Parts: sequence; structure tokens; C-alpha cells
Amino acid sequence: METDVGALLRGLIGIDSRNRHISGRAAAESDMVDLLERAAGQFGLVTLRLPVTGEADDLLVTAPVTVDGPWLLFENHTDTVGVEGMVVPPFEATVTQGRIHGRGACDAKASGAAMLVALATHARILAAGGPGVNGALLFTVDEEVARAGIRRFMDTHSATLMWQPAAVISGEPTRLRMVVAHNGVVRVVIRTRGVAAHSSDPALGRSAISAMLPIVRALEEDVFPAIAASHPLTGAAVGSVNVIRGGEQVNIIPAACEIHVDRRTVPGESGHAVMADLMALLDRMRSADPTLDVELTEQVIHGSLDPETNTSWARIVGATLARLGLDPDGMGVAYGTDASEFGDVGIPAVVLGPGDIAQAHAADEWVEVDQLEQAVMVYQELLRGPLPPMPGFR
Repeated sequence: METDVGALLRGLIGIDSRNRHISGRAAAESDMVDLLERAAGQFGLVTLRLPVTGEADDLLVTAPVTVDGPWLLFENHTDTVGVEGMVVPPFEATVTQGRIHGRGACDAKASGAAMLVALATHARILAAGGPGVNGALLFTVDEEVARAGIRRFMDTHSATLMWQPAAVISGEPTRLRMVVAHNGVVRVVIRTRGVAAHSSDPALGRSAISAMLPIVRALEEDVFPAIAASHPLTGAAVGSVNVIRGGEQVNIIPAACEIHVDRRTVPGESGHAVMADLMALLDRMRSADPTLDVELTEQVIHGSLDPETNTSWARIVGATLARLGLDPDGMGVAYGTDASEFGDVGIPAVVLGPGDIAQAHAADEWVEVDQLEQAVMVYQELLRGPLPPMPGFR
């Protein structure tokens, strides 16, 4: 039977919060943030909007307690991917066979709803003199594309708080398994330029597509197969060329071509080193062909989550999961999350939430009601403490 967390999740699914880079709508997550702010206020929690340039605001939710003790920070993103090809109503939550369907039901509105309900319950326990640590919940924007929300928080807003988190739980669909390690990503766009001409006399032009071909060949035949980095929890580092665009019409020699490259990094690898290697490749190709007109533009560099940054916190979370009859062992995944942004500065973070990544972004995206409700209990138990010693920030 659904509880309040189910009703909250259904309300969140009813909000179109597709990432603005996907939907094309300015401040696309504003309605979602508004609803979360109202819900937190109704729960008696304190809210603070944190502006993010070019996006909707991040939202920080806290219980009205002393700042003297340690803080556990929950983090959850408010955006979703697109809805093309969905076979269930994307913004009208449906409940069938114990599952809640809709865009974001699994990734990651279920985690956000469970975290907010757990924090509200915890606040009532603290107000009545019960045990526990200070709790906060950060809702961040733009996780699915550029991570603008978490980066603005880490770069600017976190320094303005009167407290710093001792540990973080990042909400993503993990089937309530604890993720202690995940991969990062480097995404770049490589562009070649040529000279347009009428296709009846190709010699008058220079094809940007032809100029791109040896670059693609070098990446797919030399660079990517030579990647040796791997991690026991997250697998092998990989790379791929996933988008190619070029030309205007069939009777014009193309003056421009571009490819989008996705390079997945493992814990221990440096995204900036990967970027430098790609730039060095293009430098070598320019030296071999002085007519090559090519440029590389960085799109994103998202770091990996290194399990070396969360060892003590993972032991505590694992013990909590064991007490609740859940799998206590940490695992690694190949995808990325906001959790790595905390690990990068020495704040221990793990990823933990209801739902399965197999349902994230799916045409019939769903989460099980039972697991959603179980997530509330897990988060409440973590708010009882203990927390690891305060880290030394880098």
C-alpha cells in the first residue's frame, strides 16, 4: 500500500523537469524546485534557494537543528532525460502491480522523494529529543548533461554554509545496493574545416569529411584499443565516437564536419590527462598533414568516484544495510553520478537509492513501491548516525 512517499513521488513525476539542454526550455527545472520547496515547507523544514547561472536554482533543505554536531548530506538531482518513445504517460504517474511509472520515477525522483520524507521524519524525532545527526538534502539541477548544479554548489555555495558535511549519500537507482565506485567521463567535440565548392568540380574545394576520416580511424583503430586502464569494481576504461555531422547538401563539397567523442575513465585516471592525450593526437596529425584544419572543444570532464575516498563511510553504511537485512557489500558501476564531485574534495560519498538502473531512461520507467518505502527506512536509519570523522578537505 502506498504511503505519503508514494504520493509525493507521483506529484514529482507530474512535473516536466526535462533537462534544459534536452527540452530547450529555459530554467526547465523551476517547477520541480517550486514543488519541492512547498513540500519541504509543509514538512516544517527550512529551505534555501541557491542560484545556478543559466539554470533553475539548486535547493537546500535542512531540519531546524544546531549546527554544532556533524551533518549528513543527502544529494539528489531534479532533472530527467527526454520522453521520446515512452510507452507510459511521462508526466502522469500510473501505479500498476506495485510499480509507479513515469519519467523520473526511477532516475531519480524516487530517491529525492524518499530522502525528503526521511528528513522530515528525522526532524520530528530530533524535535522530540530523539537521537540522530544533523541532516540536510541538496536538490541539484542539470545532472544529466553538464552537472552545473552540483558544480556551482561545490565551487561557490558550500563555502557560504556554517557547516560542512561529514558524509554524503547521493541518490540514484542502485536497488538499495551501496555504490562505492563509479567511472567518470570526458566528452569532446572535434571539428574539421574544409573549403566548399560545387560537387561538379571537387578539386576546387577541400572536403572536411575527408579530413575527418583519418581522425576517426586513428581513434577507433589506435587510441581506443590501446586503452589499458581498468578498475576491479568498475571495469575497463573505454572510448567511442558516437555522433558525426558534416555537409550541407549533396552537391556541395563539405566545408565543416564534427564528431562527438565519449571517453569513460576509471578511478585513478585523470580526465585532464585524457584531454591532453587527445590534443596531442591532433597535434601529431597536424604535423603529418599541414593542410589539416582541426580543433578540439571540451564539452565535459566528470571525475570518477574512487573508493579510496569513502572507506570509513562505506563501512558505516554497509553496517546499516546489514541491520535492515539488505546487502552490505559495496559495488562499482560504469556510469557516473554527482557523488564524484564530493569525493574529489575529500568528502566521503556513496551512491544509494531505490530503483534499478535498467529502468532509468526506459520507455516504461518505473520503481517498485515497496523499495521506495524501504528507501525511506534506510535513509532514516542513516540519519541516526554515526558519521565518519570530519574529512580534511582538499
